[in-house]
Amino acid sequence: MNITELLSHLNAHADKPLLFVLPDGGIIPAHYHITEVGHVMKRFIDCGGTRRTLETCLLQTWVHDDVDHRLLAGKLANIFSHAGDVLPHNELPVEIEYEDGVVAQFPVENAEVIDGALAFHLGMKHTDCLARGICLPGECAPAPKAAAVASSCCTPGSKCC
Repeated sequence: MNITELLSHLNAHADKPLLFVLPDGGIIPAHYHITEVGHVMKRFIDCGGTRRTLETCLLQTWVHDDVDHRLLAGKLANIFSHAGDVLPHNELPVEIEYEDGVVAQFPVENAEVIDGALAFHLGMKHTDCLARGICLPGECAPAPKAAAVASSCCTPGSKCC
């Protein structure tokens, strides 16, 4: 889900509390705080030598002992209105950062209203070899996610396909 889609859900359900549903079906405790709205850009070279860029909008959650804290959808939409030039555009995919033993990032996949709350369902991130045709001859890398600016080396007509 990108920022535009997220904001559409937030504005359509401004009076509803927010839930973040983890991939295992658990939820981030309802008294979390959103402590950061950030633009994260990762520039890297894959193992095949292709330069790549990934960009996301990262929302950092923080769970503290303020158990009465609740964030409404409209309040999060308002926080985005203060982001200004921190976010270069609204097509960035949105991820949630959450710490439960380790810090992990989860892509926001979809939203629905559950028991009077706006629930965002989170997906998993996985590692992958983006240059399989070089590292594992005979294999082709999967198409990169929408967040990847550079194309995969394993596109039709490339050296590994």
